[in-house]
Amino acid sequence: MTNDKNMNTISNPGKYLKYLVWFGAALCIMGLVAGLVSQVWLPVPVGLLVAGVIISVVGLGFLGNSSQSFWARRSTEAGTNALITTLAVVAILGLINFLAVRYGARVDLTENQRFTLSPQSQQVVENLQQPLKVWVFVPNSKPETRKLLENYRRNGSNFQFEFVDPQVQVGLAREFNIQSLGEVYLEYGDETQLVQTINQGRSLSEAQLTNAIQTIQRDRTQPVYFLQGHGEPPLKRVKGGLSQAVTSLKEAGYEPQPLNLANRSQIPEDAAAIVVAGPQQELLEGEVEALQNYLNADGSLLLMIEPDTSPGLEPLLNEWGMELDNRIIIDASGRGSAIGLGPATSLVTNYGNHPITKKLNGISIYSLARPITANQTKGIAATPLLISSQQSWAESNLESQQLEFNPSSDREGSLTLGFAVSQTNSDNSQSSNTEQKKTTDNQQASQKNQEKEQQKSRLVTIGDSTFATNGWFDQQLNEDVFLNTVNWLVSTDEQPLAIRPKEPTERRINLTSKQAGIISWMALLIIPLFGLIPAGLTWWRRR
Repeated sequence: MTNDKNMNTISNPGKYLKYLVWFGAALCIMGLVAGLVSQVWLPVPVGLLVAGVIISVVGLGFLGNSSQSFWARRSTEAGTNALITTLAVVAILGLINFLAVRYGARVDLTENQRFTLSPQSQQVVENLQQPLKVWVFVPNSKPETRKLLENYRRNGSNFQFEFVDPQVQVGLAREFNIQSLGEVYLEYGDETQLVQTINQGRSLSEAQLTNAIQTIQRDRTQPVYFLQGHGEPPLKRVKGGLSQAVTSLKEAGYEPQPLNLANRSQIPEDAAAIVVAGPQQELLEGEVEALQNYLNADGSLLLMIEPDTSPGLEPLLNEWGMELDNRIIIDASGRGSAIGLGPATSLVTNYGNHPITKKLNGISIYSLARPITANQTKGIAATPLLISSQQSWAESNLESQQLEFNPSSDREGSLTLGFAVSQTNSDNSQSSNTEQKKTTDNQQASQKNQEKEQQKSRLVTIGDSTFATNGWFDQQLNEDVFLNTVNWLVSTDEQPLAIRPKEPTERRINLTSKQAGIISWMALLIIPLFGLIPAGLTWWRRR
């Protein structure tokens, strides 16, 4: 009997060789997975795929010859249906994954949009005029750094990055003069710039990278002068100072410097903008005249004037159609009480249609602000920037124990506490024609006049300076309002200015050993008992 079974097996090899179909299918699946995952069709995945196809064809041949009734069996029909269903599910999943990779959509649900670039970062990387590359000199970085750089590359085709091991690529490390592991450099054309140094405890900062990209695109450093000598807040790190604003300007590629007009008769020629922040004493007549001459000669000036002060800038303000109101804005909307602020602090959520504020969406805070009025002036265009709520008014009597709106002496809101002012095209064209007549015989002088025409005089007047001082500067959108204002003053275009990247907020829970023990017992014992006890009772009752 044993010999007969052996003889039947030898005479009917298709009985076992038919299973080559499944072995060949397994090889095909292995080859496809290896090729799709690696994205490189090397000899191994290709060989597995070809071998699987050949073995499957051979197995099908033996399967067809082994028994004519094989395909008529119910088990064959069920197996075939299961195989087709499995292959269809695999094909659908593969198609979904292909579409997800090719047309990926991301939803960031974190508090500060931690995994999404800020509007300013997106704007900067989209507007790159030539390739920019980020060199990260570290062999193994934190995943957050790579994800951040991938977000930049996703938003700009001219953005590239590369991780370099300085101990392996020694020549490249010497070219960038690497001093320590973790240095991050920008390369833009012929320029290189150090961004920051990262390590295991510190990943790449979006704010620093975006500021570095903006800085390396500038052909020169732009000085921004802060007027001093009249009780203005100091530029030092003191309470009520401007050190936070100065630091932000430095990070954005500017060069903040103090300016005392008592020591010089005119504004420095290299000044990109002048900031007059909260003077407490009246400026000298010669100082006001110097500011007027600078502004009229295509200069840029930011005035932040506190209430109950008279800096003597009326001649300049009147010339540009600005009028300061001596009353103080009272915000009766009650929004400030939710964050511990009184009614004399204005929470602004309504912004004007201007490049400085067009993309702002949130709250900026102004303590003890004064309203500003724009009078119609020929050749001058004034655009409101900061507008208080409908429930606000300008209060004239702050000595009263109870603040109430008085129609006879107070001014009903909403009120404007910030204006952006510039010359209109008609005024510029007239002055441009005059200058062209004077320089028809000198092509070089004409070119200078055209450059001057592009750099129109710009003035921003805000009825508060506290929002830019230490402690207030980093609240909500105050930093964006200040930096957007400076950027608009020194720029020559009217592109909307976006919100800057914020550093992620750390949310840590520090537990004592007792609290950690309670949580452990809750997870291991108490919560499982809520399921075991009802199950035991049910079992006992059915028993």
